[in-house]
Amino acid sequence: MNNEINIGLFGFGTVGQGVYRVIDQAKNAHAEIRRICVRNLDKKREVEVDSRIITDNADEIFNDPEINLIVEVVDDAEASYRIVTTALKKGIPVVSGSKAMVAVHLPELIELQEKYHTALLYDASSCGSIPVIRNLEEYYDNDLLLEVKGILNGSSNYILSRVFDHGEAYSAALKKAQDLGFAESDPTFDISGKDSLYKLIIITVHALGVYVSPEDIFTYGISTIHDADIQYAREKGVKIKLVAQVVKVDESRFTMFVMPEFVSPSRYIYSVDNEYNGVVIRGECYDRQFMFGKGAGGLPTASSILSDIMARRHGYRYEYKKMGYIETPEYTTDVILKVYIHYETTDIPGLMEFERILEMYTSETDNYIIADISLRDLMRYRDLLSAPDIFLANLPVFFLDKDD
Repeated sequence: MNNEINIGLFGFGTVGQGVYRVIDQAKNAHAEIRRICVRNLDKKREVEVDSRIITDNADEIFNDPEINLIVEVVDDAEASYRIVTTALKKGIPVVSGSKAMVAVHLPELIELQEKYHTALLYDASSCGSIPVIRNLEEYYDNDLLLEVKGILNGSSNYILSRVFDHGEAYSAALKKAQDLGFAESDPTFDISGKDSLYKLIIITVHALGVYVSPEDIFTYGISTIHDADIQYAREKGVKIKLVAQVVKVDESRFTMFVMPEFVSPSRYIYSVDNEYNGVVIRGECYDRQFMFGKGAGGLPTASSILSDIMARRHGYRYEYKKMGYIETPEYTTDVILKVYIHYETTDIPGLMEFERILEMYTSETDNYIIADISLRDLMRYRDLLSAPDIFLANLPVFFLDKDD
């Protein structure tokens, strides 16, 4: 790639304006935003730019021979897909921040990169300012990796931090997250666990070389958390965190899921608070390594975008090395988890089959059960578990013998 990077930027919201700011501040970026494509030309924005470079016509970017890099940070996954695939087919490298689009279409996007001999970089799609993807791709490019686990969504973590560290009600914490811009007016994507799910899918491709479709992964969020669950966690001296995890269960198999977890003070992610993300990488010979950084907000994400821009200046591209291994591990849901399920009126003991019930509490208003259950069965009961009177949390069982 030429030393001078001429960027066509799609999207000029919080992240797009952040990208404009960090490029303007970076003295050695050798990058310039030549054109910006937006949906609404008349929208007021915090960052002042020359109106002559703003357009609502995507072709003005795609057909500009001087533009040699596309950066897309739009908030519409379908639009993101059109932008990225169009650029790749034209041989223009792309930097994307769209975790939903990348996670759903990654196999196709890998094929397009090969076919048209160009590159797509998306470190910003996972964990904001933490360089997880490139580290998994380059530093952990062997089969010694056992687990990647962590807090991948800054919005939900901010909410839970306000609840556990500041004693706020869940509804008040959610509103504060929205007021600060950490959560959208419709926060479903964050608190349902979907945002963490998409990031976990991308991480897994670079960690283990295997792609798993979103619908095949058990995902449970924090939207139904009750005061009783918060009180239970406090009594046990733990916090509830929304945790995503991919872990090898043996030499040839791995599993993955997203769900709330009771996290004890001895765990690294216990102290990951507010809008921060924290990722623990575990391997056979190096035990645990921890990465920590801001996971929400325009500037942290923009800094990761800038890192990808600079990487493209040096011709960097993902090689997807682990997908070329002779033997990649196989995804399985045939594993036993230990879970806490709170319920009010839904007859959980009567409607669900468990491997073993470890503890049960019943009262007039609140009930809970702690039991062993297969991940396969949790997948089977997804519709039942979505009832508003139910909250589920994981009590971690993997590597417990090595964590204390």
